Amino acid sequence: MLKVMFLSLWGTTLLVGAAGLTLGAQQPSQQPPAVALGAAPAEAPPRPQAPSQAPPAAVHPSLNVVVLDPAHGGADGGARGINGVIESEVVLRFAQQLRGELERQDFHVVFTRQNNENPTFDERAALANRQRNAVFISLHISSMGAPGTARAYSVPAPDSAAPRRGLLPWDQAQEPYAELSRRLAELVQVQLAQRFRGSPEVPAYAPVRQLRTVAVPAIAIEVSSVSVSERNRLDQLAAPLADAVARALAAFRPLYEAGAK
Repeated sequence: MLKVMFLSLWGTTLLVGAAGLTLGAQQPSQQPPAVALGAAPAEAPPRPQAPSQAPPAAVHPSLNVVVLDPAHGGADGGARGINGVIESEVVLRFAQQLRGELERQDFHVVFTRQNNENPTFDERAALANRQRNAVFISLHISSMGAPGTARAYSVPAPDSAAPRRGLLPWDQAQEPYAELSRRLAELVQVQLAQRFRGSPEVPAYAPVRQLRTVAVPAIAIEVSSVSVSERNRLDQLAAPLADAVARALAAFRPLYEAGAK
């Protein structure tokens, strides 16, 4: 179940660096040789030619890491159904199914938890923020809603359109990635709507706590719901969920490579 809350600014900050480009110095021009007065000018020696070189191709980061975050864990089971369905157990099953499908698409998959442990929000975010060329997907089961439906969420973009520079407060780490996160959520939602009848066709915005401190494109996916009569009805959603996310990430790759900073 998604936990949505607003945070006050923390003292911890992220530092964003910039790389510089050094221009090569130009070679000095050569003067023609001197000629004696009244004599026919000698032919100037051929000017040495610099070896022709093609300009270096632009290098764009390639999306190759997916951080999967099975929500809750440990003493925090998340949403619980009256028939014994526990959110933390089901989303771990979803993550395991997703890993297999994503690895077949040549993605490297990192889990925020492997078993029934419960890392803190900050520990999960720190794990994602250590990755290069990555996206973050947090998996949830809702406590209500039409069973068998699913929705993707991203954090709303900041009110100011001005780019952030320099030090960035920890709880605002997602802001520079809000647009890429929105595009990822849109692609995922299109795939979810095709596989989970009754799901909306567009994603939603929400200030999801787990996403706010993640400094890569990040979304949450919530499947409905723990109120099913039998857990295997949710387990059967793992395969179509994995296929939907894998296809969306394949479509997102060129957008990430064009827009990643």
